[in-house]
Amino acid sequence: MMNLFSFPNPVNEKAARVVAAGVFVLAITTLATGTYWMALILAYGFIARVLTGPTLSPLGQMATRLVAPHLGAPKLVPGPPKRFAQAVGAVLTVALVASALGAHNYVLANILLLALIAASGLESIFAFCVGCQLFAL
Repeated sequence: MMNLFSFPNPVNEKAARVVAAGVFVLAITTLATGTYWMALILAYGFIARVLTGPTLSPLGQMATRLVAPHLGAPKLVPGPPKRFAQAVGAVLTVALVASALGAHNYVLANILLLALIAASGLESIFAFCVGCQLFAL
């Protein structure tokens, strides 16, 4: 059971970027369509990845088992900054769910979605991890 609640160290950066690409697409879709219930999917994914790495995250499983192996040799990076980045995402998405579905504050929800889009876009496209930079501070 203890092995379930672990996070890989090191992490394959290619898999992390694939996960970020999935978050990027889902966040853009949520913003573009106004289907804020999709924020629940985002929140679940972030919480699952913080607690168990890719183990209980469908997006994490897809990235590590299906996509990343086809992207060449793994590029290993430290796990703790990536876990911190997932925790930041979890906080943002829980706030997003609370603002959109709980308080019906769609302006705040859209701001949080834009922050998610920016951070996941930077990670997936440019390999710049905003959460990792915050972790370094």
